[in-house]
Amino acid sequence: MREHISFSELKTWNECAYKHKLSYIDEVKKFIGNEYTAFGKAIHDTCEQSLIAEGAVNQKNFFDKKFIKEIEELVESGLDLNSKLLKDMRQQAPEILKHVLPELKNHFESYEVISTEEKIYEPMKEVDYNFKGFIDLVIKTPDGMYHVIDWKTCSWGWDSRRKADSMTTYQLVLYKHFFAIKHNIDPKNIVTHFALLKRTAKKNRVEIFKVTSGAKKTENCLKLLSKAIYNIKKKRHIKNRLACTQGFGCEFFNTQFCSR
Repeated sequence: MREHISFSELKTWNECAYKHKLSYIDEVKKFIGNEYTAFGKAIHDTCEQSLIAEGAVNQKNFFDKKFIKEIEELVESGLDLNSKLLKDMRQQAPEILKHVLPELKNHFESYEVISTEEKIYEPMKEVDYNFKGFIDLVIKTPDGMYHVIDWKTCSWGWDSRRKADSMTTYQLVLYKHFFAIKHNIDPKNIVTHFALLKRTAKKNRVEIFKVTSGAKKTENCLKLLSKAIYNIKKKRHIKNRLACTQGFGCEFFNTQFCSR
């Protein structure tokens, strides 16, 4: 059976190959989740159900059931959660969800739902690996174009730098590439989009924007993917010390698993 790699795994490897080793090979500290992942999962599931049912679903009730289930699982795992944040999230969710279908209609006018939460598991024969992913939503418009859409929950939105960040957008580049292979569709007939679902924004709670995913960008992305797989198979797990304290910092920094 072939091994596989996901976008999340590629992103981790690109940050630090040693962090990738600890996370995906040694599995020394699996991320269980938190309030934000619980919220994101429940929102995703509610969006999916709303599309399947063509709006004939009580979004608030559906979200609440999913969210409570996710929270209960986190509590059972021993996590101490922020009750104020959880309360805020339950209030914020309906304000996002009520705009999802109208914004899709406003952005695309007319469309057909092709798939929701579609699994991608496509072989990369040249490296003897599979690419694994789940596409949140694929729709088709009357002009024959397919639109690959990924939901992203966030606080107030993304700035222009985040929207244009290569690594962030590579997720959709890979989804488009392997979706095209899976269904034998010309990549020129596939467009990629992020849909931001904003918890704390005062307006535009749902923002859909196009992501460039042309041939050159796809080529660069696939080169990075091949490079990652090559080094993983060669067991080259070099530390990127610049990543130790970048952003929110690495969870392994200055622990028994990784000391400077």
